[in-house]
Amino acid sequence: MSIPTKVKLVDVGPRDGLQNEKSPVPAVVKIGLVHRLQDAGLKNIEVTSYVSPKWVPQMADNHEVMQGIARQAGIVYSVLTPNLKGYEAAVVDRPDEIVVFGSASEAFSQKNINCSIAESIERFAPVVEAARAAGIHVRGAMSCTVGCPYEGEIAPERVAYLAGLMKGIGVQHVGVADTIGVGTPRKVQRAMEATLQHYGIDDVSGHFHDTYGQALANTVATLEMGVWQYDTSVAGLGGCPYAKGATGNVATEDVVYMLHGMGIDTGIDLDKLIDAGAYISDFLVRKPNSRAANALLTKRAG
Repeated sequence: MSIPTKVKLVDVGPRDGLQNEKSPVPAVVKIGLVHRLQDAGLKNIEVTSYVSPKWVPQMADNHEVMQGIARQAGIVYSVLTPNLKGYEAAVVDRPDEIVVFGSASEAFSQKNINCSIAESIERFAPVVEAARAAGIHVRGAMSCTVGCPYEGEIAPERVAYLAGLMKGIGVQHVGVADTIGVGTPRKVQRAMEATLQHYGIDDVSGHFHDTYGQALANTVATLEMGVWQYDTSVAGLGGCPYAKGATGNVATEDVVYMLHGMGIDTGIDLDKLIDAGAYISDFLVRKPNSRAANALLTKRAG
């Protein structure tokens, strides 16, 4: 399989990245981040989630954020919906895509959403059905596909099982997520191969965390399989509240720098992307969690 010449990145920073921040990030700052991402050329942005504010207080302003975005044609604004109640709240704000999620680990599913994998899929079935009936694209996020903080290593068969369940309820695209960042290239390839038993190469994406510094290597390993879609997070924002020590998603800036260096087109302006990362990092009063961004910001300052 030859390496793709073009890659689609979904920036999950505004949702997956900011949801675990302890101090509130005002809606106006989140809207500012989305605007900067779209100005940098991002065509796919995961904006917010419609979850109980009791569990994720940072996303309580979902309606305000979605309504406040100056939308641009050709950009897909996606939101996470954990159940039918969340979907019904989300649909008012006209998302282009909804995201449902399931875990390849039974223990993680219980800890994260208090139900088994099979039960979580049953909960999502009416959400998927309603979204597709409304003409809204449905993406599935498959967490803990290579490792789990409670179960340890996850067998590829578990990933295939989850992918099959997702396909069975009508999920159109799935992301293979290394939620705690323990994956290495061969392990991630096996998880992706398991997913490809149920989905075509155009309907899968990688979602890698950089806890052990493996996210870029895992990206290259899956690019070599023909995978051309990835979730990344501006400034490396985010982590996982249920996975101790898990650092953020791989930084969008690092992935873009690498892809451009490989001659792969992303449609993203790296300088503007770095500005977007600096904007949110300045608000959070810390440096971007991106090696490329920090190197290029230092170079600029010099």
